[in-house]
Amino acid sequence: MSKSPRVALLAAAAGLAVALAGPLLAQPVHKPHPAAHPHAVQAPAQPLPPAAARMGLGREALPEEIKAWSIDVRPDGKGLPPGKGTVRQGDELFQAQCAACHGEFGQGNGRWPVLAGGQGSLKDDRPEKTIGSFWPDLSTVFDYVRRAMPFGNAQSLQPDEVYALTAYLLYLNDIVKDEDFELSDKNFTSVKLPNAAAFYDDDRETTEKSFWGRQPCMKDCKAEAKITGRATVLDVTPDSKTAPKVD
Repeated sequence: MSKSPRVALLAAAAGLAVALAGPLLAQPVHKPHPAAHPHAVQAPAQPLPPAAARMGLGREALPEEIKAWSIDVRPDGKGLPPGKGTVRQGDELFQAQCAACHGEFGQGNGRWPVLAGGQGSLKDDRPEKTIGSFWPDLSTVFDYVRRAMPFGNAQSLQPDEVYALTAYLLYLNDIVKDEDFELSDKNFTSVKLPNAAAFYDDDRETTEKSFWGRQPCMKDCKAEAKITGRATVLDVTPDSKTAPKVD
């Protein structure tokens, strides 16, 4: 092979190598960011976009959509919808939509909850915890009926119907005596349940603080340990003579 073709071949090979290496040589060189000066002024942080935009999923809930879900009612009456209903109206609604489970007078059918009665039974061996004997706030009654009742058709009641049913439950528990009593968002907070005073805020931070300690005792905490009861005495573990026979 003559010198001229050999030179041409080498030149072509060199051109091909440069062509292939071009994209690599064109890549920008990323230099490490210099450490921030301790007294340098930082740019203000930009607010994060809404969650929907950050995640790329869904959208922000509309105010009317939030309002449809935000139906809770507080003891101070906040959240109550406008409305009213009487004991007589509530009686009709209760017999039609509630009595099948709770009984005509709130006594409970079968294993369904009892809604009325039980006053003075909270210290008994089997206390009857009803609206009149145990519950502290009327808002709990209204909120639960509005949110979860009637069973199988929750949130189908209109505000006036919920007020009427709540009034009838007050009547069943002898909290109101007049069948024409009308409960509304105007007089709701004036009704107090009998057991309201028995509920109070958690005060353990003050009443039990003297029992707390940074270093709990783990050894020789008492001079003498006294046994105050045994399982056999409490009928928790029956003895072999009276225990039922197990096949």
